[in-house]
Amino acid sequence: MIIAVDGPAASGKGTLAKRLAAQYGLAYLDTGRTYRGVALAMRRAGASFEDVTAAVETARRIDFDALEDPEMTSTEAGEGASRIAVMPDLRAALVERQRAFAERAAREGRGAVLDGRDVGTVILPDATVKLFVTADVAERARRRALELYGIAHGPEFDALLEMLRRRDARDSGRAASPLKQAPDAYLLDTTDMDAEAAFSAAVRVVERALVA
Repeated sequence: MIIAVDGPAASGKGTLAKRLAAQYGLAYLDTGRTYRGVALAMRRAGASFEDVTAAVETARRIDFDALEDPEMTSTEAGEGASRIAVMPDLRAALVERQRAFAERAAREGRGAVLDGRDVGTVILPDATVKLFVTADVAERARRRALELYGIAHGPEFDALLEMLRRRDARDSGRAASPLKQAPDAYLLDTTDMDAEAAFSAAVRVVERALVA
């Protein structure tokens, strides 16, 4: 079984995808984290986020098993990832590796859950189950503020809200693999859901697909 989970930043898709992987014993890959990994490695090497060659070379050698660096979750890494994600050559290099990850897991009999922004549309268009997880941008900014600063509407809220709006526009408007819901993906709006409610709804979708 292959599950594709897509959606904008801070929609809850990552938490949901991890729980689905644990629930069904599947391999898990956060495709957005692979872009963050490339951006972080480029920044540490002093490479410009406009350098396509450096981005592609970094993507080809980055270790998918070493994407747990704490800096990966920083705002800077997220902004860098969104900037380099518009490069078609970089996307092609990472999509090839992301697809290979899922195919290897399937061959091993485990299956996989991948989350990101173009999993169901580009990376794994034939996924068994596709979810598009979203939420109101103000709610997403509230969640990110809680995650980063422990307070929902502190002084950082407005900056986070503006950052998410910029990322949404950049991710949805890019020419290469824009963020969009696949026609056959189930829309899961988590604006008024906590993590448990979102997980229960997702499991119901998966279970229906398994018996179809």
